[in-house]
Amino acid sequence: MSRKIAIFLMAIAILAFAHSAGAQQAKVYRIGFLSVASSSPMLPRVEEFRRGLRELGYVEGQNIAIEYRWGEGIDERLTGLAAELVRLKVDIMVVHGVVATLAARQATTTIPIVCFACGDAVSTGLVESLARPGGNVTGQTLLAPEAIGKRLELLKEVIPGLTRVAVLLNSSNPVSGPELRETETAARSLGLQLQSLSVTDPRGFESAFSSMNSARADALIVLSDAMFFGQRGQIADLATANRLPAISWFGDFAKSGGLMSYGPDVLAMARRAATYVDKIRNGAKPADLPIEQPTRFEFMINLKTAKALGITIPPTLLVRADEVIE
Repeated sequence: MSRKIAIFLMAIAILAFAHSAGAQQAKVYRIGFLSVASSSPMLPRVEEFRRGLRELGYVEGQNIAIEYRWGEGIDERLTGLAAELVRLKVDIMVVHGVVATLAARQATTTIPIVCFACGDAVSTGLVESLARPGGNVTGQTLLAPEAIGKRLELLKEVIPGLTRVAVLLNSSNPVSGPELRETETAARSLGLQLQSLSVTDPRGFESAFSSMNSARADALIVLSDAMFFGQRGQIADLATANRLPAISWFGDFAKSGGLMSYGPDVLAMARRAATYVDKIRNGAKPADLPIEQPTRFEFMINLKTAKALGITIPPTLLVRADEVIE
């Protein structure tokens, strides 16, 4: 009789363990996704992130759920949106851009944060170092000083008589200071004069372009900023309307009507962010995961915009482009 009881109790224990294991497997890992941009321009990046998750075996509605929060181009909204995600008790935050990452880190020092397409994570105080971040933030930086000089060189190839370049930046973005200094250094070596103009709200673009015209700028370089990414179509349209050849760091700028773009493959960064999520989900600490720097750059030219501006792109430049938009 005691043997039967022992077998019965063992069976119950096995069933209880199986039920417990099943419950653990069924736990849904909650991801908070935060960006200052709006959802529409971010769709390709979001899809790449989701694709990266699927490739790692994550299925939305089964073992993961994603909560999205969009700043709609206004930096001031990010603090409240980050706090919302903390109140929802997400397990991890995936954040686009350095300003949104700063807002997320202000909201929590315990929830892991994965940033992608961030600026200089060290100089902005996000992490202690790229090799050992040291806190709850890790991910990928856009930091590539050599790319800034390259953009000015490309403008000079397209406009041989180039002397004065307008620089569009967002002074509320802490990355803008170091990036502007890098641009000034590159401009001096190329014999170019710069006119820097800050826009912190989409309503300020028209005034900035009016100032560029008054200063007789020959071309425009758009510095990295998530709000600029979200408003890339407006910036490209204003540049063309004001007959300013423009270059920026994100490929979508050329696709949206800008003359050229040269910068990191941000879609690949979005896909790579899923790898960070997976590592942290499996026990890795953000403090120990190195911040990655870009290794692949894309160069795009929009020939339709060149025609509208009356510019002939040198054949030597066309063959170097990764994509020519016609």
